[in-house]
Amino acid sequence: MLKIVGTFFLTVFLLVSCSIGQGSSKTDLSPVEFSKQLNETENPTILDVRTPGEFSEGHIQNALNIDWNGSSFDAQVSKLDKKTTLFVYCLSGGRSTSAASHLRSLGFTNVMELDGGIMGWRSAGLPETTDLKVIKNKGMTTSDFEKLLQTEKVVLVDFYAEWCGPCKKMKPSIEAIEREMTNVKVIRIDVDKHADLVNSFGIQEIPILRVYKQEVIVWEQKGFVEKEVILKSLK
Repeated sequence: MLKIVGTFFLTVFLLVSCSIGQGSSKTDLSPVEFSKQLNETENPTILDVRTPGEFSEGHIQNALNIDWNGSSFDAQVSKLDKKTTLFVYCLSGGRSTSAASHLRSLGFTNVMELDGGIMGWRSAGLPETTDLKVIKNKGMTTSDFEKLLQTEKVVLVDFYAEWCGPCKKMKPSIEAIEREMTNVKVIRIDVDKHADLVNSFGIQEIPILRVYKQEVIVWEQKGFVEKEVILKSLK
């Protein structure tokens, strides 16, 4: 009996130890860690899983662009060596998390993810490129934005992207508010086109709604929200 019990606990111990060992390898890296690992890895494969349009606006140097939501994702990644170290990222981390999980299911054994995506990369002040030049300034400046807030109206700011599902779902509500409420000024900021502004606000996920009164933020909402909730914030 003692031998059986001892064997049982030894088995449990080995299973727990194995589990801890398997989970100890970190694959979700901060921008600084991601950059450091890139520099220390011989012949890394960098995979940008955003749309071609997003990719053209700026990406990590030497990255391959394979759209996670494209119809040929599996066909394209099948050409990659499954033993290579893959460094995967998107805009804010949502698509790359899904892509990384899928890549592991396909047999890729070493997949690193950029926490916060290219938005986090930009916030850390790390360089990106269009393959022709390193990007230093993109889109609206903070000064430009502050001028838009100089109004007696309540200002509703929508930080969005064209590819973002929750953003698309919320768009009709935002447009209806703009049509129906003459005392509200609506500003929609495409995060892909205004990287410097988004970076200055430290925004790393979308959608984000903000309400300003007299140039001061009085309300902020991350993620999808129904029109009724937005209306309450504008009173």
